[in-house]
Amino acid sequence: MTAMLFALADQRNGASWAARLRKRRFAFFRELLARLPRPVSICDVGGTTEFWRGVSLPDEDDVSVTVVNLEQQPSAGGRIRTLVGDARALPFAARSFDVVYSNSVIEHVGTFADQRRMAQEVRRVAPRYFVQTPSYFFPIEPHFLVPGFQFLPLDVRAALLMRRRLGWVAKAESMERAREEVRSVRLLRRSQVRALFPDARIYREKLFGLTKSYVAYGGW
Repeated sequence: MTAMLFALADQRNGASWAARLRKRRFAFFRELLARLPRPVSICDVGGTTEFWRGVSLPDEDDVSVTVVNLEQQPSAGGRIRTLVGDARALPFAARSFDVVYSNSVIEHVGTFADQRRMAQEVRRVAPRYFVQTPSYFFPIEPHFLVPGFQFLPLDVRAALLMRRRLGWVAKAESMERAREEVRSVRLLRRSQVRALFPDARIYREKLFGLTKSYVAYGGW
């Protein structure tokens, strides 16, 4: 088991397993989406135009996607439009979309209060949602790719990041910067996902029998 965990923590292996889970997850989303009458409008909170250019959708000519991100995304044209915005205060009226989709974003928005604000916005702007987030208890932290990293005290995690690059996160040049990077990820427990999305069904993504992440989906 220990050897397996360290193998998964390797950046290339981590990317490979993450890609497989994303593919499986999106297949599930496609199944849900296929049930809806056309046309369908999707708001992707925190996504990228690159992602949507790389996937296919059922009856995609009748599916439009609005990508909202803190950083301006490259224009894609056609059925995909982009907008700069904050997940905690989406710039849309209530029920502006048919579906909100969000993948590995809610763990990055700040405190639990910030996460609650995002969850409220997700449920406000569409009657249906599909929100994925990594599990706090999976033994490999998915951003820093260090076994048990999320269980260490903050300053220990920051000190490790000052020594070297960890996973997808570059080596920090100061303790202050290292703390900012570590604080920028707040993984969720299942009970917290349930608290944020009380009307949701929660699907557990499994890897080697362990819960790798949660998908909260509601309104379908």
